[in-house]
Amino acid sequence: MPNPASPPTPAPTAGAVRVDAERWPDVAAPPEVSRLRTAVAERIVRHAVRPLPLRVRIAGEDEPLGLGGPLMRVHQPRAFFRRIAAGGLIGFGESYMAGEWDAPDLVGVLEVLAGNAATLVPPSLQRLRGLWAPRQPDRHRNTTDATRANISHHYDLSNELFALFLDETMTYSAGVFRALPAEPELLAAAQHRKIDRLLDLAGVGEGTQLLEIGTGWGELALRAARRGAKVVSVTLSEEQQRLARRRLREAGLADRVTVLLRDYRKVLGTYDAVVSVEMIEAVGAEFWPEYFRTLDRLLAPGGRVALQAITMPHERMLASRDTHTWIQKYIFPGGMLPSTQAMREVTEEHTALRVTACDGYGPHYAETLRLWRETFSARAAEVDALGFDETFRRMWTFYLAYSEAGFRSGYLDVRQLRLTRPGRNGETA
Repeated sequence: MPNPASPPTPAPTAGAVRVDAERWPDVAAPPEVSRLRTAVAERIVRHAVRPLPLRVRIAGEDEPLGLGGPLMRVHQPRAFFRRIAAGGLIGFGESYMAGEWDAPDLVGVLEVLAGNAATLVPPSLQRLRGLWAPRQPDRHRNTTDATRANISHHYDLSNELFALFLDETMTYSAGVFRALPAEPELLAAAQHRKIDRLLDLAGVGEGTQLLEIGTGWGELALRAARRGAKVVSVTLSEEQQRLARRRLREAGLADRVTVLLRDYRKVLGTYDAVVSVEMIEAVGAEFWPEYFRTLDRLLAPGGRVALQAITMPHERMLASRDTHTWIQKYIFPGGMLPSTQAMREVTEEHTALRVTACDGYGPHYAETLRLWRETFSARAAEVDALGFDETFRRMWTFYLAYSEAGFRSGYLDVRQLRLTRPGRNGETA
């Protein structure tokens, strides 16, 4: 359920968004698409919405669609249906960016849609998904040449932007709270609790040689170094590397942590522990075997791997793994969420590693995202001052709300996994 404490997202006046066509070419105007295809898309949308606990009020129509619930206002129906006809869910997100539809409770609307994702498209069309759904662009494949550009697209936007809505730890992943709902001042402690759980899972302590794959802005490396570990942390984001190094210097821990601008596949040596937080989502399904083989290669005998991963149901992962999504186009190029089953299968088929612990706490991610979203919205003027326009703010708001809705509906989960080599160090699956 949407958090009752969450303030509604204000709906701007219809058509009020001025879109920069050079910056946002696919948002500035609806795509050209045939009347027949548009009519089919409109019929599918109307049929899908009618049995849902939503109220979809379409401009020019007296009665809303749906059975009642969170309100969605479609200000420009012709443009809205054209976008969906041409791009499916990509068009749905672009239509929001353009201001063609809005919702006072955006998370509530998206939660209903996420909770019914498997049935929104008729089974006959689901079977033909390969014919109508957009395909992932080859340029977003996470080869060693392309991965850095994919990472830079998101993480090199601006350290100052992320600092506006993250807490003082600059941690950009799910926290673990003592109780839900939580207040903003509890977020830093929740992030430390999450980090400590991962370090404990990996057995990190005095003298541990630790590899971190995906530096973030350095908080996990800082916390591991304070335990007495010697840390090598790798990232592909120049912005993250710069800030993480500065934070380590200021903390007096630069001698215990090395932050490298390096692809995980090019890391050498062996380590007592490997920790990676919400980085596998950027690997791409094609490269999951190589990712886990790399973990296996880098882990010393008797060592442990601790991963934190956002997951989705296995059946939905299989159905959507080749589809190009709004999140991939605008937020995380080349990204793909695994299922827990997929990670187990890949490790068993390609490595000596086995999953020996697996815990989930999806509701905590929903709460983390709510706090980020509310802070981001409250600081809109500061986002503007950094040079980001209204279309960007709507895109980022949609991304945070879309993600929160996924966790609130149970469509998404976040898992902490321990991987070891059973038989060599006494661990059992």
